[in-house]
Amino acid sequence: MSQFKATCLELLRDVAETGEPILVTKRGEPIAEVRPPHPKGPNSLYGCMEGRGKILDDITSPAVPAEKWDVLKR
Repeated sequence: MSQFKATCLELLRDVAETGEPILVTKRGEPIAEVRPPHPKGPNSLYGCMEGRGKILDDITSPAVPAEKWDVLKR
């Protein structure tokens, strides 16, 4: 932990450059793992459907008219 504190920025740079995660320990016990962020690209689940959806109708009006809502009937 003390070594991580002293060299944190350098270690983070290494993780970003190499893509290899590092394990942070305290008294020999693992307490954290530092990994690079998930890649964003064609093989990534994050954002893979971006730009593929289409709005085909009005998305702000209710799908059912208010007169047919049971909750409003008293």
